[in-house]
Amino acid sequence: MPPGPRRPKGVVLLSGGMDSATVLAIARRELSELHTLSIGYGQRHARELMAAHRLARHFRVKREVVVELPVASLLRSSLTDRSRRIPSGRRRRSGIPSTYVPARNTIFLSIALGYAESHRLERIYLGVNAVDYSGYPDCRPEFLRAFNRLAALATRSGVEGQGRIRVLAPLLRLSKSQIVQRGEALGVPWAMTWSCYRGGRRPCARCDSCLLREAGFRDAGAVDPLVTM
Repeated sequence: MPPGPRRPKGVVLLSGGMDSATVLAIARRELSELHTLSIGYGQRHARELMAAHRLARHFRVKREVVVELPVASLLRSSLTDRSRRIPSGRRRRSGIPSTYVPARNTIFLSIALGYAESHRLERIYLGVNAVDYSGYPDCRPEFLRAFNRLAALATRSGVEGQGRIRVLAPLLRLSKSQIVQRGEALGVPWAMTWSCYRGGRRPCARCDSCLLREAGFRDAGAVDPLVTM
């Protein structure tokens, strides 16, 4: 039999949350070589980096990279400023919530793009979602289309035709319950993940991220091990 198509190599931007864990499981099946990139930016819920480390080990990635960016004082958000209150309950009024971190995905993807080009990786996987989400502008399809155009224009590989680096967001148009169902089918170890914005010993069950997670598991008819622990 002739050989099948060559599988690409890639990197997953891994936060340690349920979405990025599901994307990691997807990438594990689609890539011939898998790297992860996790970024500490002074977030209050830095516990998610421990979750990312456990997930990287579980999925046996070739290389796990953790980057520390001392930018918390530059990016005004309730996730980076402990003097600001993290809102409780789902967002009811229009507008972007205080948990939005300015340009976060643009910064993260720029680092991932440089890393991918340096290591001859063809894919960048990102766990953003534009269905059940907090309304962040850098989680929308328009943003991802724009960044893919940028990646083609701003890299040597794109300009010289050596191979385009593509940003993929396989969960972009899925609901949270569909993400849980996909993760269940892929064997995502939910107990290793972390979603709570407050980053305590247990999920707070009040912040937007916790409530989105709770609704996803409930609507999927699945059990969240972090709640039953």
